[in-house]
Amino acid sequence: MAVPLGDYIALASVMFFIGVIGVIVRRNPLIMLMSIELMFNAANLLFIAFARAWLQNAGQIFAFLVITVAAAEAAIGLAIIVTTFRPAKYVDVDDVRTLHG
Repeated sequence: MAVPLGDYIALASVMFFIGVIGVIVRRNPLIMLMSIELMFNAANLLFIAFARAWLQNAGQIFAFLVITVAAAEAAIGLAIIVTTFRPAKYVDVDDVRTLHG
């Protein structure tokens, strides 16, 4: 039994908007990075769903590229967060404003 394309679109939309809400509402940079990753995964789900529906491999290639970029973004973002907030006990993205010289 095949899952209709509309179900994939609905699931990806819900995932994407949960990620958007997570970026807007939360102030913890790690939670914000996880929300951005959730938005990337929603885009990947759509790429794969459309590639499956149209029987082309371009969507799978784009999804692989997005996964690669997301891994690099997570590694670099986590490194920046760790070096920026190393001495702090509590982490808030609004505290970055106080770091300018």
